[in-house]
Amino acid sequence: MKSSVARMIGFVAYRLLGMLIVLLIIAAITYIIFYLLPTNPARLSCGKPCTPENLQRVKEFMGYNSPWYTQFWDFLRGIVVGRTYGSGADAIVCPGPCFGYSFRLNDTVTNLILSRFPVTASIAVGAAIVWLLFGVAGGVIAALKRGTAIDRGVMGVAIAGVSAPSYLVGLLAILLFGFTLGWLPTGGYVPFAQNPLEWFTHLILPWCTLAFISGAIYARLTRGQMIEAMSEDYIRTARAKGLRESSVVFRHGLRNALIPVVTIFGLDLGALLGGAVIAEKIFSMQGLGALLLDAVSSLDLPVVVGFTMFSAFLIVFANFVVDLIYGVLDPRVKVRT
Repeated sequence: MKSSVARMIGFVAYRLLGMLIVLLIIAAITYIIFYLLPTNPARLSCGKPCTPENLQRVKEFMGYNSPWYTQFWDFLRGIVVGRTYGSGADAIVCPGPCFGYSFRLNDTVTNLILSRFPVTASIAVGAAIVWLLFGVAGGVIAALKRGTAIDRGVMGVAIAGVSAPSYLVGLLAILLFGFTLGWLPTGGYVPFAQNPLEWFTHLILPWCTLAFISGAIYARLTRGQMIEAMSEDYIRTARAKGLRESSVVFRHGLRNALIPVVTIFGLDLGALLGGAVIAEKIFSMQGLGALLLDAVSSLDLPVVVGFTMFSAFLIVFANFVVDLIYGVLDPRVKVRT
């Protein structure tokens, strides 16, 4: 028992160390790329007329008068303990975790991300649940009814979902359920705390749009994995032991078929939490995707760099959770450092 706990602790520590190294590499690459861009955030904030003296003062205040590696170190240190821009009465304090400060919006990047995150999280988590349930269920049914009309129907819908552009599906959903039938709101976001029912109805179309596209991929993947799993020797052994067919399918077949599904689900969810750009644009929701588009169009580099780091963290963390789930789904996966 103690050895198992020790191996688990070692496994988690090893994965956390790997996460930290990956995030540092991503941070360095991201920061260097945006540092080399032919833009000058200090000049954008300098105003008019921007004399060389004013530009120098702005660069010192924003922290752009140092070499890139010093700026990068200040950025990393700010994520852990926070940082201060300028000095004296005009100093701006950015408490940790500080992903930067947007002088254009006069707010910390952390606050900007956290203020938009509930919108994106509502879209991403709800859509992920819908596409996982319907995608996996459709794939299992198609696999068990292989070669029948049901199988061809499910795969036909899946092919349509994979082929259709997300913006087209969203616009058709708005046209049909919003304008033609008038069943659902066509856009906007209502916080859950303000009105749970309105929150739910405003998210149905984004959920279904994303689920139709992503669920199709999961249906095809689950079908292929289920067909392969159900032909394995351990399935024949389970049936020979007299186990119920439902137990054979779900406990033995589906459990092993879900391993690759969990892999892409964790990565897809992490990426979607980082910004459902197209869905937010189509349905007029001000989430992380809208924040990113606005920052890119206005060359707000602190927001772009901070957003990139936040998204990278979500994806890397999702991958870490997937690694832990492997041991639950497949006992053959040994925890090792």
